[in-house]
Amino acid sequence: MGRRIRRGLLNETISHPGLNVRSGVREIAGKGRGMRLTGQVAVVTGAGSGIGRAVSLALAKAGIRVALVGRQEEKLRETESALRESEGTCRIYAADASSPEAMEAVWDDLRARWGEPLILVNNAGVHGEFAPLRRSNPVRWRETLLTNLYAPYLLCRICAPAMVERGWGRIVNVSSAAGLSEPHGMNSAYNLSKYALNYFTRQMAEELGDSGASCTAIHPGEVKSEMWAAITHDAESRGPEAQGARNWSGLVEETGGDAPEKAADLVLRILHAEAAEVNGRFMWIEGGLQPPRPTW
Repeated sequence: MGRRIRRGLLNETISHPGLNVRSGVREIAGKGRGMRLTGQVAVVTGAGSGIGRAVSLALAKAGIRVALVGRQEEKLRETESALRESEGTCRIYAADASSPEAMEAVWDDLRARWGEPLILVNNAGVHGEFAPLRRSNPVRWRETLLTNLYAPYLLCRICAPAMVERGWGRIVNVSSAAGLSEPHGMNSAYNLSKYALNYFTRQMAEELGDSGASCTAIHPGEVKSEMWAAITHDAESRGPEAQGARNWSGLVEETGGDAPEKAADLVLRILHAEAAEVNGRFMWIEGGLQPPRPTW
């Protein structure tokens, strides 16, 4: 793999195929709220906006050094700016979380600079499209599964060995209540990806066992995010079969949706909990628009 490094007084750029890293004087020591988390290293995917940004900010405020992973560097810089205002420590990795080469490069860089990441928040996600299987777009269908399912698998595979070896680690998979629903409508790829992510969470939890590490799935709430905007736009162009999505979109618009900080608070609770309390569970935010449903 080729590598180019340019060093300067105020910033540093490391580029690989599929990876771009920027950091420098923006790395400011964070102030933690507890010795247990202070100085830990976390990786957050989809960190450029919405839930990912809120989670990254909450982790940084807890004294955790945060690797911001996402495809859009401009969005990541906005998150970085918010963390800097809170004296948080972060690094930007503009990369595709479903690329094995890019993610291995991220981990190699983090290990060399900060040590082993023992916190992983798999937040990156796409909705795909509203279309019956027979008229679905194969490229978008594949992209949905790659982002929502393959990327979490890939990153768990990379980070879990060190978590088991160290006897502590937390994996949070941002799932959805859509993965608890019966098949309906035309939302095949997204719902399937979340069904599979929920099962994957349980499988990962089983493998982690009583090691002290855990893997947890969460429903982050009904957030007025970029995904909400994409769902709204797509549903408006569909027929009666997308009325349920339009109703959901309207509810979020009318109420303002759940604040992404609720998901961030839930992530922090998972980090502070004992592994046995959260390992393999599906957890809900507090006071969400959608009441919790029974799960496994």
